[in-house]
Amino acid sequence: MRISTLTATAVSAAGAAVVGGLASGPSVRSPWYARLRKPSYQPPAQVFPVVWPTLYADIALVSASAIDQLHDDHQAEKARAYQAALALNLVLNGSWSWIFFNRHHLAAAAAVAAALTASSADLTRRAVAVRGATGAALGLYPLWCAFATVLSTHIWLLNRRRRRGSR
Repeated sequence: MRISTLTATAVSAAGAAVVGGLASGPSVRSPWYARLRKPSYQPPAQVFPVVWPTLYADIALVSASAIDQLHDDHQAEKARAYQAALALNLVLNGSWSWIFFNRHHLAAAAAVAAALTASSADLTRRAVAVRGATGAALGLYPLWCAFATVLSTHIWLLNRRRRRGSR
């Protein structure tokens, strides 16, 4: 794995983390979030700062490995396609927090979470196709995103009768 590729994927993943964190950090302690009805299976707040950095590191490492392997195999077009899929994924990833925590659009957040799950599964599929078992390490990402989709959708359903103006 080339350091330049790892740097690019790590900076990209960190960028998504920062963008999402800017929206979610203060909002998790907001009165709006405290008033939301949440399902009993929502993980405690301490889980998220452990899970997400681990997933971002996994995304950066597996993606750098896959991209470099594609370049080594003289498949520049597939490497560009992987990079485009990664970029889309990280945009979806960072935007969820803004839609949910900043804009308070619960239904849209559930839809973005579903799109992120599909994108994460696609990214994992691409990584596995290139790196096999090494790429499969990315498999925890779509699983977590699928859980987040269920959680986000359930929060929307529990709170859908609340008026938008009661932020």
